[in-house]
Amino acid sequence: MIETHPPRKLKGTVTQVLRAEGNDFVSAKAGSLRLGFDGIDGDFHAGIARKSGGREPWYERGTVMRNERQISILSEEELVEIAQGMGIEKLSPGWIGANLVLEGIPQMSYLPPRTLLFFEGGVTLRVDGYNAPCRLAGSKVAEAVGAEPGPDGDYTRSDMALSFKDAARMKRGLVAWVEREGEITAGEEVTARIWEQWIYPG
Repeated sequence: MIETHPPRKLKGTVTQVLRAEGNDFVSAKAGSLRLGFDGIDGDFHAGIARKSGGREPWYERGTVMRNERQISILSEEELVEIAQGMGIEKLSPGWIGANLVLEGIPQMSYLPPRTLLFFEGGVTLRVDGYNAPCRLAGSKVAEAVGAEPGPDGDYTRSDMALSFKDAARMKRGLVAWVEREGEITAGEEVTARIWEQWIYPG
């Protein structure tokens, strides 16, 4: 028999909402977020489709594909753990491109794919999966805290960018896409609905 785990519901709170309005993923606090089926209005990652990159080696780079990475979600508790692991006082969620920061969901980065996030204001997000840490995000942290750059001034090759990958392992948060449109504001409650789980034995 395959061992299964029953469905669960967990509750948390939205502590921050952020939008990346520039030419890269770095985000800044917003009053609220308006979400449509193509993601957050005006955000760097908005769109029904996106181009494949290094995370999709099964496609030729630049192949147009479904955008399952519309929303980046981080945990307040895990941000503290990452900062401690890197030896810095604080890790701002905007440095690594967060759109939402949640509090109160234990080990949030481990929420499985297909988990539904129901927000008090009416929005529903469907989790695609874990957002693995990369040196590019680490470079933004290194630059923000004034760390020593790597060779040729390249922050992606700095010691701190590399330390981010280690410190943020299974703490980097989740990516999700919009299942139900609406608006999200800081302070509202969120309920995570985790489906029945099992390990496929092959």
